Amino acid sequence: MLAAQTVSTMSFFFATLALLCWVAVILIGVGVLVQRRSSRSIALLESLSADIRRVALPLAWLIAAVTMLGSLYYSRIQHYIPCELCWYQRICIYPFAVILGIAAWRRDAGVRVYAVPVLAIGALVAAYHAWVQAYPPVDGTSFCTADAPCTLRYVWEFGFVSLPFMALSACCCMIVLLLIARPAPRTATTSESS
Repeated sequence: MLAAQTVSTMSFFFATLALLCWVAVILIGVGVLVQRRSSRSIALLESLSADIRRVALPLAWLIAAVTMLGSLYYSRIQHYIPCELCWYQRICIYPFAVILGIAAWRRDAGVRVYAVPVLAIGALVAAYHAWVQAYPPVDGTSFCTADAPCTLRYVWEFGFVSLPFMALSACCCMIVLLLIARPAPRTATTSESS
């Protein structure tokens, strides 16, 4: 009974975080559009935008780390067997729990050149997998196996939030954060100043 309660609580927690990722994606998108379309600058919006850009890398790292830990919780603690599509998503997300941590520490927004394409692939796989779980095909998919079917919903919160939907949310939010991240200020080297 307690184990079922814990899984339910954790699933609700991770599903809520996934929805918060979408709220962040929408708010950042609207903020960027408003800022670009506005002929006069709005001081509050510019200040908020600068603050978000400054913390975008650490936030992207935090999302990658929480996504990795959540996925490990489901597979290692709850013993949910990841299907082939889940593994592809993990391959696209797990490295960024380390890479984005280093980029955040170094304030290196240039990591977006490497991270965004891989996260976009992860988002595409997750979107397909979320679709397969929401609308399971009658004959299954070519990725399904008897041991780990792609259509099995281990989590189904709010009537649509599944594990692949959570991965999709994380990938999209990290992509948006990386795209708006402010690069570290350039410092003059001794060879340039000579």
